[in-house]
Amino acid sequence: MSAFSQVIEYSAKHPKPADITFEYGTAGFRTIGETLESTVFRAGLLAALRSQSKQGQVIGVMVTASHNHERDNGVKLVDPMGEMLQQSWEGYCTDIANASSDAQVVDILASIVKLEGIDLSVQPKVAYARDTRPSGPLLQAALEDGLSALNVEATNFGIVTTPQLHYFVRCLNTANSPSPYGEPTEAGYNAKYGQAFLRLVDGKPLPSTLHIDAANGVGAPQVRKLASAIGSPYFNIEVHNSDIDSLGKLNIDCGADYVKSNQRSPAGTTLVPAGRYCSFDGDADRIVYYYVDDHGVFHLLDGDKISTLVATYLRDLVAAAGISDLQVGVVQTAYANGSSTSYIKDTLRLPTVFAKTGVKHLHHEAEKMSIGAYFEANGHGTVLFNPCAVEKLQAVRPATPAQADAIARLWALRDLINESVGDAMSDMLLVETILICKGWTLEQWDAAYTDLPSRLLKVVVNDRNIFKTTDAEQKLTSPPGLQSVVDSLVAKFPRGRSFVRPSGTEDAVRVYAEAATRSDCDQLAYAVAGAVFDQAGGRGERPAEFL
Repeated sequence: MSAFSQVIEYSAKHPKPADITFEYGTAGFRTIGETLESTVFRAGLLAALRSQSKQGQVIGVMVTASHNHERDNGVKLVDPMGEMLQQSWEGYCTDIANASSDAQVVDILASIVKLEGIDLSVQPKVAYARDTRPSGPLLQAALEDGLSALNVEATNFGIVTTPQLHYFVRCLNTANSPSPYGEPTEAGYNAKYGQAFLRLVDGKPLPSTLHIDAANGVGAPQVRKLASAIGSPYFNIEVHNSDIDSLGKLNIDCGADYVKSNQRSPAGTTLVPAGRYCSFDGDADRIVYYYVDDHGVFHLLDGDKISTLVATYLRDLVAAAGISDLQVGVVQTAYANGSSTSYIKDTLRLPTVFAKTGVKHLHHEAEKMSIGAYFEANGHGTVLFNPCAVEKLQAVRPATPAQADAIARLWALRDLINESVGDAMSDMLLVETILICKGWTLEQWDAAYTDLPSRLLKVVVNDRNIFKTTDAEQKLTSPPGLQSVVDSLVAKFPRGRSFVRPSGTEDAVRVYAEAATRSDCDQLAYAVAGAVFDQAGGRGERPAEFL
């Protein structure tokens, strides 16, 4: 096919490693950075076809490995509204990444054109960016070769956070619409979210300093630019772990994933009572808050806590606005702490649904709600206002000053939230807004409910593919009989809950358990892990702690 006449020449510069099989998952491709050169080149080719399939809308390509070790890297495609790549195209990504020859790459491109009915006369457009990883320049050059091979009209946004690239893509594709999302520049991003923040907090008491652990990643320079753009004591920050130039520091003993997994403060910070702290991950799409109490005890405010804080504030604003048929809902995964789910259902009296693990699944469920808040426990999430909610906000006519203020705040909140994807900086401003408006400390926020003790374990198995789940991954349907064993173990412990789900990246399964006490939780977790190991093909020596 003449449209692909340059592909073989460019592809020959980026041969696929013979001994590696690549798979496009929720986070795109992700593995050792130096092995991804051919994959990123081919991702550029696929981004071009995806743009043409969308009549020339801009498609995003982000080179990042988020919270992974610095040696890793990855690449993912971003659809026109800043959302994750449509799931039906993930298979194309995997197929082309594993093509064994340059000629097969062309054959796969031609096959996609035929299957999708793509008009190759459409000018493809792609926006791309990367994070601070040392393999970034190599992979960016490979991507640019892929874009050049198909004569793509490309825009390089440089080194930015992953959510910023999602934002830019949405802005570019809505620029000429009745509702443009914003200006597709760093300055435009900072202005949109910074100005919305100031509209919401103006006149409230000033907060104390917020200490931000930036994981030695791209969030460090970007959050400083945001603070400069805001230029207000309402956003008084001190950035820690901001070294993006030294090798071996990204995500090491710091960042949101480290804090969440280890339940401890990151390196480079000293926590004091009444201090306010949060952590981004390496590409700034996750955020968690934390503090120490007067006894020096560490307390984590993770995605569940953020979700309930945001849902509470939205619920109260909708009620104050007098819009009775505008419903706020919450989407969680099975990893959400049971106390948070009970709080949402029983105290807030808001609908909550469970989705499979992975942002794309939560985002899809949130789109079905009038106003849908979703956060994974790891701190990745956002809020979506669906078109019906926007129409209701536009139609309502305030009868009182209080109602008018609530409506104005809902509009400002929508401007404050990056609806395209979870965004640590936007989510941080959202949390700060709510805490400032409520006059709450982190300890007062944390007091809404107490998390149940929980434990997450990994069991190495011979074949993870025998594990099949249902009910948003909360129940096993295979291997036969194993779910009954889990249920019988759970029944022994007050407020017990446990589930088993296969890993998406290795031959292992994850066992999650929670219960009323730490002792009960650990007994339940290790008992379920032992049952999985014994009855479903545990590999290697049986861990001594398994019951």
